[in-house]
Amino acid sequence: MRFDILGPARVLDGAGRPVALGGPRVRALLVLLTAEAGRIVTQEQLIDGLYGAEPPEGAANALQSQVSRLRRALGKDLVEFHPAGYRLAIDPQDVDAHRFERLAAEGRQALRAGDPARAAGRLRQALALWRGAPLADAPLARAAVTRLAELRLAATEDRTQAELELGAHRELVAELRELVAAHPLRERLRVHLMRALYGSGRQAEALAAFEEGRRLLDEELGVEPGAELAAAHLAVLRADPSLGPAPATGAAPMSRQGLRAPLTSFVGRAEDLRRVQGLLEEARLLTLIGPGGAGKSRLAAEAATLAPLDVCFVELAPLTDGADVAQAVVDALDLRDSMQPSPDRPATDPAARLVTALGERRLLLVLDNCEHLIGAAAALADRLLAACPHLRLLATSREALGITGEAIFPVQPLRLPPPGAPAALDYPAVQLFADRAAAVLPGFTVEEGGLDHVVHICRALDGLPLAIELAAARLRTLPVREVAARLDDRFRLLARGSRTALPRHQTLRAVVTWSWDLLDESEQAMARRLTVFAGGATLEAAERVCGLPEEVLSSLVEKSLVEVVGGRYRMLETIRAYCAERLSEAGEVETFRRAHAAYYGELAATADPHLRQAEQLKWLALLDEERDNLNAALRWAVDEGATADGLRLVGSLSCYWWVRGRRAESAAMAAELLAALGSAPVDGLEEEYAMCVLVAAWTAQQPGDLGPLPYDGAQAFRREFLNVMLPMFHGPPDDYDMIATMTAEALDGLAPWIRGLSHAGLAFMQQNLGRHEQAWVHFGQSLDYFRELGERWGSTLALSGMSDLAHQQGDYATSVELLGQALSLAEELGAAEDIADYSCRMADSVLRLGELAGAERQYLRVVELAARSGARETLARAHLGLGEVARLRGDATRAKALMEQALAECPFDWYSAEDTRLQIMLGLAAAELLSGDTEAARDWYTRVLTSTEGVNLPLHSRAEEGLSALGE
Repeated sequence: MRFDILGPARVLDGAGRPVALGGPRVRALLVLLTAEAGRIVTQEQLIDGLYGAEPPEGAANALQSQVSRLRRALGKDLVEFHPAGYRLAIDPQDVDAHRFERLAAEGRQALRAGDPARAAGRLRQALALWRGAPLADAPLARAAVTRLAELRLAATEDRTQAELELGAHRELVAELRELVAAHPLRERLRVHLMRALYGSGRQAEALAAFEEGRRLLDEELGVEPGAELAAAHLAVLRADPSLGPAPATGAAPMSRQGLRAPLTSFVGRAEDLRRVQGLLEEARLLTLIGPGGAGKSRLAAEAATLAPLDVCFVELAPLTDGADVAQAVVDALDLRDSMQPSPDRPATDPAARLVTALGERRLLLVLDNCEHLIGAAAALADRLLAACPHLRLLATSREALGITGEAIFPVQPLRLPPPGAPAALDYPAVQLFADRAAAVLPGFTVEEGGLDHVVHICRALDGLPLAIELAAARLRTLPVREVAARLDDRFRLLARGSRTALPRHQTLRAVVTWSWDLLDESEQAMARRLTVFAGGATLEAAERVCGLPEEVLSSLVEKSLVEVVGGRYRMLETIRAYCAERLSEAGEVETFRRAHAAYYGELAATADPHLRQAEQLKWLALLDEERDNLNAALRWAVDEGATADGLRLVGSLSCYWWVRGRRAESAAMAAELLAALGSAPVDGLEEEYAMCVLVAAWTAQQPGDLGPLPYDGAQAFRREFLNVMLPMFHGPPDDYDMIATMTAEALDGLAPWIRGLSHAGLAFMQQNLGRHEQAWVHFGQSLDYFRELGERWGSTLALSGMSDLAHQQGDYATSVELLGQALSLAEELGAAEDIADYSCRMADSVLRLGELAGAERQYLRVVELAARSGARETLARAHLGLGEVARLRGDATRAKALMEQALAECPFDWYSAEDTRLQIMLGLAAAELLSGDTEAARDWYTRVLTSTEGVNLPLHSRAEEGLSALGE
């Protein structure tokens, strides 16, 4: 995390996204702790900082409350409690104030060591961290504010001194006048103003500045000018050259050859600019690399503008021959050969002329757009840097120059707001769109144009600055919503750029074509074939599916066509769309989508059995990473009618989908596959067909026909997870004792996971028949098998069953304890629906313990969890629980409304949901009794009694008791 307090307090996470902090007191607390990062701050100091010298009564308790809120925002590990107070457990360098102090100290040290260029760079970086008043969220921290303000002013003085020593006299006059006006008694600033004026040829004004300072010191303080100011006055009178260029010389400003004045504002790259400036101080060769349209040239131009050196900016894009690179630099520097070439005197080699001209010159040479002449640019850079010790070189390219001593700075697309980001306007990509849109459509604001549309545009264009600017330009003729809707055909939509821009920057297609044309045949083949992947690819997957070696893929990475993120190779969507067109043109779509589907079908089949072993977390994570590719493989099977491949994929992924709670999206795809297949299963894939039907039924009210699949309750299927899914659909067999005997006889021959599952199945049947002791024994045996395997999901199944038994027997505390164990395992698994389920069961037990408020809070959380994951049965149970809370509070109307909502939400025709429906009916009967409608209550009890005859003894008994109380 990054903590910024030099202005309004903010915290940025590892991806650069703002962290929600809460109200002003929490932010003030954060500021006070951050200012002392890594050190303990006493409670008294914090109260004083939050409330002043006269804190209100209860300030200590209020402080603890603010600490709790801050811990929720940042995490408990970061805000530590100590007997003496509290400590923010972070590296001080993660705080802008501490980085400012370090950079300012380094700048001051460099200035004293006689290195003004390094000093100026460090001090500019330090001062750029300021975004407003320091500690703005903690107005009572006066001492810290005063200290930081003094450090800032001292750093400003050091920076202006360094820049004066670099010859920037003219550039500093206006700034120093403002600073002296703001701090008229600050003698050092007045000395710097006098130097700047003198070095700009304005000796009289320098003397007038001294006289003004002398008068103010006399009137305000009654003192004479100090030694430094007096010495500066004498030096101006004597025309001392140590002050800077003498007035007669005119003090020419630093040269900026080839740099065009920008026509648009520089948006979203302030941090990148600071980092580039820092790297230019440390490395003599820096190359900015990145995809086309990422903003490399503009960033280089901004960095060059701020460089404390002469600058020459050379545009290489118009060149077609590497032999012309050195001459282009000669022309940009305006180096003329005074003697014409002749037979006796051949023309001087351009590179040799550059070596001679730049031998002792302090210059920043910028070579822009080197990628198409990379070899020639690298050779020239190497020669010049070796021969010219004061030369620094900044290059932009889609790949590195690849020479010794090169520093590389990847220029990434602008940061995008993540889904649901509360402050999308704060993200650079959105800010750039807003800025450029306002230029072509005066008065445009993102809010009025539609923030969602703007965010969609920026995301679809990968945050590429050029693409965003082209999209904003279309607002001359199209509303924002139309631009957003037409991005599927982005290359035609974004085909009108600036007429004066380089041809490859006038349209989005031209940007990508420039990069494509620089690839060799094998690189082009790899680039177009990679487009069959969704969400990126591992190295192994890319090699297997594309049929080309790793070296080709690495070359695409080096040329900024592919990026590596977390070990995965991916393309920006704009590049991917372009390369997908090339795949179609090559006639390779069918071949490589088939290869892609085959690879991921094999991966899913390999992963499936591991999901029920100790290594399940690793394999779940792997499938999470490949989720988009797995969905794309199934989509191909649906689109191409490859139903057998699709069924195998569904069979392999059903366990993963269930455990991870991906039921809504998988149900939709399974339904589409069934529609493509028709009614008949594929021979030999009857189990996979049944699983597909059941997956589709996860969000359907009426499951489809399972086909000719035998089920007797004791059969172990080849597809292991089908042994879980079918009982949830069918329920227990009619002849339980016979099935129990058959199952017991078959146990020894079953695989360990099936054996654990079989014990769980026997336990659930015993539980439904009211045989609680036998059920407890079987659940215990099931838990033993699953724990021995290290299988978490099966363990949660057994633990939740045992908790239900405890709940039915009135041991609610044990039920809560067992569910706590199950919930911990479910959270390890990331099993969204199971987390909701176990949280709901825990709320049921909390309710029975009489804690109505606690149960209500938990049910409300379950409603949110279940709605997010699409768990309709759990959602219904949560509303049933809220209805019970209302009933116990005596609110019959609200109780009935919530229970009726629960009944409408509960799915049909799944045996596992039937129990919930019956419980809702019992709840409605009790609510009707509370309202005084005994006939309605009798009707509900009767319906439950009829439905549970010989099937679910616990609920059957509750219905009987209810009717008995009514006089039956």
